[in-house]
Amino acid sequence: MKKIVTLLCLSLLLFACKTEGSGSTEEVLRDTYLITGEAPGVYNGIRAHLQTTDPRGRKINVDTAIVMNERFLFEGKVDTPQMWNLNINSIKGNLPLIVENKAISIAVDNTNLSKSKITGTKANADLMSLNENIEVLNTKASKLNEQIRATSDNTIKSELAQEYTALTREMKALPIAYAKDNKNSLYSLVVIDNLFKTKQPDLDNISSLFNGLDDTIKNTKLGESIKTRLDQLLKQRALLSATEIGKPAPDFSSTRPDGSKLALKDAMGKVTIIDFWAAWCGPCRRENPNVVKVYNKYHDKGLEIIGVSLDGTSRQKDPKEAWLEAIEQDKLTWNHVSSLNYFNDPVARAYNIRSIPATFILDENGTIVAKNLRGPALEAKIAELLN
Repeated sequence: MKKIVTLLCLSLLLFACKTEGSGSTEEVLRDTYLITGEAPGVYNGIRAHLQTTDPRGRKINVDTAIVMNERFLFEGKVDTPQMWNLNINSIKGNLPLIVENKAISIAVDNTNLSKSKITGTKANADLMSLNENIEVLNTKASKLNEQIRATSDNTIKSELAQEYTALTREMKALPIAYAKDNKNSLYSLVVIDNLFKTKQPDLDNISSLFNGLDDTIKNTKLGESIKTRLDQLLKQRALLSATEIGKPAPDFSSTRPDGSKLALKDAMGKVTIIDFWAAWCGPCRRENPNVVKVYNKYHDKGLEIIGVSLDGTSRQKDPKEAWLEAIEQDKLTWNHVSSLNYFNDPVARAYNIRSIPATFILDENGTIVAKNLRGPALEAKIAELLN
């Protein structure tokens, strides 16, 4: 966070250096962002904050300035354009803005910060234009909400509720429509970046929007960051899809305790359980007696188990010794493999393992027929397949 500007003389000096035309949308390339604010009616000493939110939605101050002579100034550096919010103590509302390493000017509305005007960059001009359209719809939605509360006629209430739902849906669709229609706008990238923050991002939609942008926009730092994240999520989705029930189990070969190699295809039975576990995993160790019981009961009928250990955490002094001791203590008499590389184990990554214990049950053809069954549910499924 930048140091708070407290000296009036410094504040005046900085504002005296404002270039001619800085209040226009003409963009000036810089190494840092320079955000100057005109705040008529706001008292000296009031704090202004640039804020972002953490994954839990909590506000975090990124930069702070103090209003002096009805003016304030932020200066700093961002690696990629950021969507932040301006908040000023004593003024209601907040102002979303796109922070780039450019000169940005804000004319503050001291009655409602969200009505303030931003000039200096095309991205913020685009943002303000879109927000104006959303505000028109939001006003309509507020009036509909008042009408819904005021009427006692259920038929009218239902009709108004449908209109309200359609309006809110339209508001949510506006940024996406903007990104589709403005392929050379930096704000389109910000829209796409925000789509990752939903609970279940629509990767196909994000991919389509991103791929439709001009190369000059995709090749910016923010564009490259979005592409990296999108590629990672698409790869993760592909891994999840590869281990869905009904899909062939991903083949693998890994290392036994004696150093020899074991391939999945060489260790399969009529039914095969791939059991991801570790010596350090309490729930795994507590489940092991049940797995032993199932194995002893159904091994002669064709059940095989391959234990894939995710030992190798930095907290283990000797991961291999811990692995072997756990095998012996828990009487796990089936096949075992491990790279002793924790969750970076290649088999675990192929099966997209994020937590353990995790199990995959395969039929004689190597097709996944069930997964993550424990206790009585595990035995019931094996009985169904082998009895």
